[in-house]
Formats: sequence, structure tokens, C-alpha cells
Amino acid sequence: MAGSFGEVVETLRRSTVQVRTGRNSSGSGVIWSQDGQIVTNAHVVRGARNSGDVTVELWDERRVPGGVVKKNRQRDLAVLQVAASGLTAVSPGDSNALRVGEFVIAVGNPFGFTGAASTGVIHRLSLRNGAPRGFENGSWVVSQLRLAPGNSGGPLANAAGELVGMNTMIAGGLAYAIPSQTVAEFLRSSHTREAGLGVVVQPIPVGGSRELALIVLKVVPDSPADRGSLREGDTLVGVGGKRFSSIQDLRIGIYASLDGIMELQFRRGASENIRTVAIRLSPASVRAA
Repeated sequence: MAGSFGEVVETLRRSTVQVRTGRNSSGSGVIWSQDGQIVTNAHVVRGARNSGDVTVELWDERRVPGGVVKKNRQRDLAVLQVAASGLTAVSPGDSNALRVGEFVIAVGNPFGFTGAASTGVIHRLSLRNGAPRGFENGSWVVSQLRLAPGNSGGPLANAAGELVGMNTMIAGGLAYAIPSQTVAEFLRSSHTREAGLGVVVQPIPVGGSRELALIVLKVVPDSPADRGSLREGDTLVGVGGKRFSSIQDLRIGIYASLDGIMELQFRRGASENIRTVAIRLSPASVRAA
């Protein structure tokens, strides 16, 4: 174990957020990257249509607005982006290495109590046919531990504090979590839809530098990108004069520009000239992918 039990739990608490989509609707989420990528359950943010509909509360009680980047309702996963940096990201673990009887820790916000922790053991793994009705699709990590409403989207971790599942529901007195391998596969999609902009992009490295470029694979008709005259094949290189170093830079630019103008830098065709286009983003255009 990397540290004492208390240290492991405290680190997990700092990697867990509270996700609110209304006055009385809340759940949990997991910080996946230091620059503000949050993973949660799709059902936690099902009422969110605009980025302003989601508020993320960090462990230190800071509240920041979040936007839904993409979601998979069938597998009950969603990715949020917040304009924050230097966050405590969770350490991903290997759900395929889990064994029945293994010790696990769950952290979440049951009934609004921030950062509550509970412990238990793995009950069974890779359950498909025996899952509750409506949740038969995919495998599960099933544990014997105490969860409550508000734990959904929070981490299930092993004794070392590594994420091995995302807590999703309670059925028959048991806790069901989406395996960490399934979460990682969901996040590894090579094509990312930037819903607020109306494009499907694929990231590519720029030479040996730390910069990143985004090739536009598709422009959604009548979207902000379409109205801003972006075309398929354009290469996005930056926003607000700042070059991209990660896909999150574009997301942050989108969600920081609501009801305003986003200045997007791009190249067209074989030209090395960098153009700037001013694109107006409205709250109504920012929806789940």
C-alpha cells in the first residue's frame, strides 16, 4: 500500500467532486486529469442541456461551472470539462486484475454529505445476465459495501487507492460499478465531438513539440462552426492566441466563451498561414455529444 489507509482515503476524496444539475439533483464525479476533465455517470447529468446547467464542487468547496463534453447513455458514462487546473487526478487501476473478496473503498457524496467513504469487498465480477433490468449491457464490478443516492459517479478503488470502478447503482443490497477498463475505453475514442462548436475532430501531434493540432473531420450543419465558415479538413491550432497542448484546451475555450466570441486559430489546406475566425457560441448550442 502506498500510504496509510487515511492517506489513501484523503487522496480519493480530493479526486472526487460533487456534480449538481439542479437545486435538488446531485451526484458524484471523478477527476480524470489535472486540467479539469471529470468523469461521471450519464444519469447524473441527464437533466443538463447547457454548460451552465452543471456545477462541479471540488474537495476544497470551490464551485466551478462544467460542460458535458460527451456521454454514452447505454453504458451510463459522461465526460465533463471545467475551466480549472492543478487538480488532484485519480490514479487509474486495472479492473481486470480484481479478485472476489478483494478489499475496496468507495468515496462519494451520499445525500449531499461531501467526501463520505465506505469499505467492503468484491462480491462478483463481469456480471451480465444477472444484472438488474435495464442494466444488462456490459460487465460490472459488484461489491458488498454501503452506498446511497449521491454516490453515483464516484470512485471505487482498491487498497492502493487506484480507481477500479465507477459506482453507478444499488440493487439487491449490492453496489454496482462500471469497471475502470470500460471507463478508459470510453475516454480513448480517437474522434472527439466538440458539441458546443459543432465539429468532430481528431488530435494529431505537431512535430516533436508539445503542441497539438486538431483536424476537423466533420462540421455539423448550422452549428457555430458552420456559421463561422470552418470546413472539413481545416486544422485547428489554438484558441484566443494560445496554441493547443491538449484536447482540453479547446474544451476550456468553448466553455469559457459562452454568450461571447471565441477566437479560433486554424490552417486551411496545405497553407502554413494561420487564420483567425471569430465564432459566437450560445448556451443553446452547447449540448451533450
